[in-house]
Amino acid sequence: MAEALLRHFGGERFDVHSAGSIPSGIHPMTLRALAEVGIDAGHQHSKHWDIYLNEPPFDYVVAVCEPAAQNCPIAPLKGRRLAWPVEDAVGTLGTDEEQMREFRRVRDQVSERVRQFVREMESKATRP
Repeated sequence: MAEALLRHFGGERFDVHSAGSIPSGIHPMTLRALAEVGIDAGHQHSKHWDIYLNEPPFDYVVAVCEPAAQNCPIAPLKGRRLAWPVEDAVGTLGTDEEQMREFRRVRDQVSERVRQFVREMESKATRP
């Protein structure tokens, strides 16, 4: 979700990649929540971070991790680390509509964080 949102709000200004410790596919409700705001993430797929181990350091490595989790895995990737604690909507119980409400809430939370990040990066780029 964060990858799709950063691609959308950051455009060509960012070279965006995403990966995790346990790739498990993209939840259909994630795709639906993104589609509701005009973002097609159907081309994305989940990846293990090992595919990036031999890459040059990233400028930023962002952990989008559930704050209630006891341990947030630390990606063995090089780059300035940022933590964006977000609840994982995948475990939401209830009706389809109740689950979608949670996916929308998470989408909106991540979207705001991504927009803030883009503004910060644009501000840094325009400073003398």
